[in-house]
Parts: sequence; C-alpha cells; structure tokens
Amino acid sequence: MAQSSSRSRVVAGLTSALVVATSLAASAHRRDEYLQAARIAVDPDRVQVELDLTAGISVAEAVIRDIDRDGSGSITGDEARTYASAVLRTMRLEVDRRPLQVELINVTVPELAAIRNGEGAIRLELGARLPALAAGAHQILFLNAHRTDIGVYLANALAPVSPRIAIAAQRRDVAQREITIDYALTASPVTGTRTLLPLGALVVLSLAAFGWMRERA
Repeated sequence: MAQSSSRSRVVAGLTSALVVATSLAASAHRRDEYLQAARIAVDPDRVQVELDLTAGISVAEAVIRDIDRDGSGSITGDEARTYASAVLRTMRLEVDRRPLQVELINVTVPELAAIRNGEGAIRLELGARLPALAAGAHQILFLNAHRTDIGVYLANALAPVSPRIAIAAQRRDVAQREITIDYALTASPVTGTRTLLPLGALVVLSLAAFGWMRERA
C-alpha cells in the first residue's frame, strides 16, 4: 500500500510538472503562433491524448473564424465538435506501425474573449483502443499536422498509471509535430480460476458413478 501511494504521488508530481511546463510555454509563445501541446497517456489497452490549442493574439481571429462557421459571435456545441473533428482528421496515431481508430471524447472551447487575448486554450480529449498486444517492447506514434502554416508544437508522454507500462524513450522530430514513444508492456498477472462443469455434465457423471457403485455391490 505504501509503495502504491508513493507511486501515485510520483505520477501526480510528474503530471503536474508537465502541465506547468506546458502552461509556461503557452504564456511565452509568440503572437503569430498557434501553440498545440499534446499529452499522451499509454495504458495496456488504450491510448489517450489531451491536446491544448492556444492561439496567439495575431492569429486568434482566424482560428475563431474556423470554429464559428456562421459568424454569430458565439460557439455552439455542434460548431465545437465540427472543428474538433476537422483537427482529428489531420492527426495520426499508430501502435507498432498499425493505424489506430481515434475517437473524440470531449472538446472544450473557452470564451472568445480569452481566445482573442491569447490566453484561452481549446482542449480536445481523444482516445483509441489498442489491439491485444503481447508482452514486450512496443511503439506509439503520434503525428499532428493541424494548421502547419501557423502551428508550433509540443508533445510529451505522461507518466504511466498502470504498473504494466514502462516508458523507455520518447523521440521527436525537430518541430515536435511527431513523437514516437517506446514502451514495454508486461504480462497481465495470472489469477487462479475454477472451471465449473455444466449441470448436464454433472448429471451424467453422477449417473455413471451410481452405476459403477451398483456393479461393485
């Protein structure tokens, strides 16, 4: 229990440090950039991505126009999801060079005033189910190609929550649009199980035993 609590504190600390670093990068990015910070969590059966999109003041109106398609000055839920789906189509997520089906879990759009001030981050929460993988070494590849004309990128793997996952390395291209996460997956713990026979089989076995006892008598 003590080890579990200690590990939870370490994971929380690493995650908090990464969030702080991302926040500092967001506050320091230039007025004409669209900062896109991806945080990737790897579990034994799933990959989750949190993507924060923060527009600089000079490009904020262009980003708002991409989201507010009817020009009403407010963002509806449908407009937010349509924009998130368009962002999703510019991304690629793979395990061991096999494409994964990525789903949009949630999208949050801040007040337009916050976006115009270069402070509000649009957040996408994405997820993909992993196929059954053997224990051993594996790779996750994430590529973000959204708005490469104004985009600047960050990508990091979060500290794993599952004890079955161990991150070995993170390799990025120069622009950090692409990240490859090398990790090791350990086998699932084996648990003892009892095999229950169907009722019909139990009846047959009981009759056979009764017949054997009569023959012996």
